[in-house]
Amino acid sequence: MNQSQRIHVIYTGNVHGVGFRFTAERVARRLGVSGFVKNLPDGTVEAMCEGSEEELKSFLKDIKENMRGYVSDSQIAWRPATGEFASFEIRF
Repeated sequence: MNQSQRIHVIYTGNVHGVGFRFTAERVARRLGVSGFVKNLPDGTVEAMCEGSEEELKSFLKDIKENMRGYVSDSQIAWRPATGEFASFEIRF
């Protein structure tokens, strides 16, 4: 059984104004990942996602491929899922 996990990711680089949040939303919904993505005031992007380990690894891989050239670094923290998200959304 593949237990649900949570990832909290902070993306740095040229990640504002390049379609990052909309790309993350599209990828997450395609994979069935729940959570949110939002721009932070310091110029980074925060993503909080829940799903199976396989889904989350696919999310990270797809974001890396789709946003290649914009992301300079990502800080990823893995945690147990809380089940608090019903879907994936862009937060403002």
